[in-house]
Amino acid sequence: MKRRLLAALGLIPLVSGCTGSLSALDPAGPAADAVVTLWWVMFWTSIGLFVLVSGLLAAVWWRPGFGKSLSPTRWIVLGGLVMPGVLLTLLVGYALFTGERLLPVALADQPTRVAAHGVRWQWQFTYPDAPDSTATPVLHIPAGEPVDVLVTSGDVVHSFWVPRLAGKIDAIPGHQNIIRIQADRPGTYHGVCAEFCGGGHTDMRFIVQAHAPEDYRAVLSGGGQ
Repeated sequence: MKRRLLAALGLIPLVSGCTGSLSALDPAGPAADAVVTLWWVMFWTSIGLFVLVSGLLAAVWWRPGFGKSLSPTRWIVLGGLVMPGVLLTLLVGYALFTGERLLPVALADQPTRVAAHGVRWQWQFTYPDAPDSTATPVLHIPAGEPVDVLVTSGDVVHSFWVPRLAGKIDAIPGHQNIIRIQADRPGTYHGVCAEFCGGGHTDMRFIVQAHAPEDYRAVLSGGGQ
């Protein structure tokens, strides 16, 4: 549906480059889907405002005297205060609502837990729920299930981000943050450090491998792949 609408408006060429392994506009999980929905809401709202303002500018240009029925004060109050105030309030409210949905909440069943530890310039992943497993440079998760990632840092502030699965969260020395991710289907997903952390920042990337649930334990017991 979104693609048809974009095509109708001739915007496919503009957003076709927003796909790929690190594209937040190509979600593969519920958290990432909520993020991209917020993005589209803000995008179309900005387009609507642009069209409205452009239309008013064109009307004034082609029809001198347009809008004289409203006093300058009313134009300022209605167009400069009321309209942006209402729109921004709605957008901020929706953003806060979406953000709350991304936070880990208590579930009837404890989600799978994995630990992500960032040091310049690499990530190391361990598995508290599988004490016999070894640390891996690849993050292994079960597909179709929520996974709580316990994010820490061993030196400076980093940022854990898998664009197609969830939003970002900081890795802070001496502090543990938790982000919940979920992959809808088995596959390979790419992640990055999204906080500048020094000369090797651009190389601080990692892979998330989502496995079918029945294969997940076998992968961990085998030491990871």
